Amino acid sequence: YHDKRFQTDISFPFVAFSHEQVKSATTKGFAMAESKQRGDIASRILSVDQSVLANIIQRLSKGDSVKPETEEEKKCYQIIHELDHVGSGVRGSMTSKKYLRNELWSLISYLGAPSWYITFAPSDLTHPICFNISQDNETIKPDLKFSNDDRFRKIIRNPVAGAKFFDFMVNICCVLITRTLTCDVCTWSLFVTMFIKHILGVDSDHDGIFGQTAAHYGTVEQQGRLTLHLHMLLWIKGSYSPQEIRDAILDSNGDFQRKENCGIFGECTH
Repeated sequence: YHDKRFQTDISFPFVAFSHEQVKSATTKGFAMAESKQRGDIASRILSVDQSVLANIIQRLSKGDSVKPETEEEKKCYQIIHELDHVGSGVRGSMTSKKYLRNELWSLISYLGAPSWYITFAPSDLTHPICFNISQDNETIKPDLKFSNDDRFRKIIRNPVAGAKFFDFMVNICCVLITRTLTCDVCTWSLFVTMFIKHILGVDSDHDGIFGQTAAHYGTVEQQGRLTLHLHMLLWIKGSYSPQEIRDAILDSNGDFQRKENCGIFGECTH
């Protein structure tokens, strides 16, 4: 912990994660195609022009916009279109993200639009604890006498500090939610479990603070500077759909608009 050379190395997080992905891909990644096309795809893979394929890969790796023009290029793109690389067990792969989107769209298709969008994002750039974790000091000093730019640079220089700060805040929230001092076993996954049970009322003997929960879906992700935050979508039983809310708001003779005016403007009419 006291030697932060790897924590502050610019390339180390990406190199380490890439090695982990390569290792996972060797055992958890495989190609998938429709059974009726397997024989035809296998034949075209064996007959494809390797130089054309290598040229397309090189141009795509540079970020160029490649449009197939020759017959050989069209064959390569047809193979890519028909052959689906599956690596749902590889963290950060496009297939794992695709499966997450499929789960989310399935929930929306079944339950409609979510009622609430919840974000848990501790403010690492303004919190003295995160700032002290990112430093090389052996003692914690609540010193924030730095400009916003200096704090920003020091914190993004050490993404491990951001992760430790996120974990610390999760521990605090676990204590506040459960009213028990069990910080040594609290992780972000346990925090989510406690939040879902005690705040949302799922698998509990009481309703949540937002109402009776019908479903929830959440993920922990990192921003471009590698700091963590949690996003969650929440569905409430018996809540109006967006179209029903729109119709109720536009209905001047309805009870919904009268209650809204009463709550916002204090103009209660009976």
